[in-house]
Amino acid sequence: MELRHLRYFNALASSLNFTRAAERLHVTQSTLSHQIKQLEQELDVLLFDRAAKRVVLTEAGEAFLHHATLALQEIDRGLGALRENPGEVEGELRIGATHTFNLGFIPDCIASFQRRYAQTRVMVDELAADVIAQRLQQGTLDLGIAYRPTVPGPLQFEPLYHEEMVLVVAQGHALARRKRVRMVELHRLSMVLLPASFATRQMLDECFRSCGAEPQIVAEINTLAPIMSLVAKTQLATIAAAAAVPAHAGLCIVRLESPTPVRTPGMLWSPDKGASAPARAFSAIVRKVAFRASMRGVAEQT
Repeated sequence: MELRHLRYFNALASSLNFTRAAERLHVTQSTLSHQIKQLEQELDVLLFDRAAKRVVLTEAGEAFLHHATLALQEIDRGLGALRENPGEVEGELRIGATHTFNLGFIPDCIASFQRRYAQTRVMVDELAADVIAQRLQQGTLDLGIAYRPTVPGPLQFEPLYHEEMVLVVAQGHALARRKRVRMVELHRLSMVLLPASFATRQMLDECFRSCGAEPQIVAEINTLAPIMSLVAKTQLATIAAAAAVPAHAGLCIVRLESPTPVRTPGMLWSPDKGASAPARAFSAIVRKVAFRASMRGVAEQT
């Protein structure tokens, strides 16, 4: 296995489209297809399902993606450390992030970045995912931190880790003492969720449909803080990333299964704009912080 195999695999896994992946890699589709087949033959496992003119990751592909991404992150981090001189990283860095990441992830990244590149000014805007994508294409943002787009577009997406979403209830809720809850058990459960226009909500609705559950959505709120406050004060439940649940707020987290809702955080950027030195340096730190976050997630699940 060679490094290019991992990069080709990662590019195709990010876009799930041979044409777009080949364009971003600056190779022909036949070259990309050949390299993916080589990788699958070497691993003796099918990584992509190409049936019905669609490209989707197989279960083995999903598992391999996590480790391949971490390997590429380590390599890119090492290359970045060799290339970047703190004295050369200066100016401004404009970042767009969705709400969940601003709770702790982005502050951790900035703190680490400022220790090494104190002369660089970092500006962070908390934005909806579609606005982040729009501003990256316009060139008014250098880097986006958000979840994997539901529809592939012109932006490059680098997955960082996989994040399980959890059921969140108040301490006195009937499900609060459960360790795990199957999605079908949420049938007719009173819930508060993000509006249907959000990609996260669309993903959750698909999970409900797949198991035949129809919860009672009694409230929709477009930001997480009031959702958590409402859940803490009522018998309503919600589903969110564990990182978005405030500590010591009278809330309990319960893992979900059959299916387990999963989101993929990552970095977004425009391949047409070119990455500045501050953006490259910050990206290396994002990978490092994300790696620690993914390892904490593995530890919590074992």
